[in-house]
Formats: sequence, structure tokens, C-alpha cells
Amino acid sequence: MPVGFTSQAPVAMRISSRAHYGLRMMTELAKSHGGPPLSLAEIARREHLPPAYLEQLVGPLRKAGLVAGTRGLHGGYRLRREPERVTVLEIVELMEGPVAPVECLAEGYAPGTCVRETECLSRPLWGRLQQAVKQVLGGTTLRDLLSDPLPPWCPGETIGAEFKESARV
Repeated sequence: MPVGFTSQAPVAMRISSRAHYGLRMMTELAKSHGGPPLSLAEIARREHLPPAYLEQLVGPLRKAGLVAGTRGLHGGYRLRREPERVTVLEIVELMEGPVAPVECLAEGYAPGTCVRETECLSRPLWGRLQQAVKQVLGGTTLRDLLSDPLPPWCPGETIGAEFKESARV
């Protein structure tokens, strides 16, 4: 089930809880950038996340050089780079792998694997979606999330209303 949803309705495309939690952890580290390190327990408390899950996520973040850990009584984690130098795309791809809405656009896809590849009329649409997602995520930094939070959006409100209006014309 998608993170934060209570409905059992199926979702066609979503970000995994691994990427969602990883981004939430990174935003907490960005909030405290320049201050003392944050323990995983503190991040878990602030974000209402399972500490054991954060322990699984911090390893890849450390290995990629996004966070640094300090041992000891006042130890914890901090960002290794300025928040404006870490993109959401970098975090999502680290947690999930490359963004690809369909298998034939994934890295490592062997051309010709799909028998419909040359006649598929929807593949260009998925390619545009992939590029749009990468552009939004790659153009958004941790600093952007902290200093200029995007307005909340709920399905059926702004975007849905605009779509419904344009569909009537």
C-alpha cells in the first residue's frame, strides 16, 4: 500500500516506502545541517518511522557519500554535502534504482526483448513521463524542500479540477 494512504484502492504507479522514507530521513538531516549529528532514533521519532527500517536505509546513503556517521554518545548522522547539492532524484534512484515507468525503458533493457517494441504506440508516452519525472525530481533539491515547500496537493483538487474543466471543452 502506498505510504500515507489509508485506502485499499490499487495504485498503478508509486514511489516505494524505501524511497519515501529515505527522502524523509534526508530532509530531517537537511533541517539540522550545520548542527550536531542526528541519531536514527531521533529521526525515527520526528518522522514517525521504524528505527530498524532507517538502519537499513542509512547504509546505502553512507556508501553513496550522502551522509556521514559519527560514533559515540553524541554521535549520529549528518549530510556530507550542502542541502542544495543533493537532489531528490539522487535519493530516489539510490533507494529504488533508475526511474522507469515501464520495463522497456529501464536501464539494462535489451532492445528487441519485447516483440511489440517497434509497433508500440504507448512507449513514447511512457518515455515522456519518465523524462518529466526525472526533470522534476532532478530539479528539486533538499534545500528546495526546506525553503520553498511545494503546496500540498490532493487528488481531485487543483489538478483534477483543471483536468475536468479541460475535458468538458
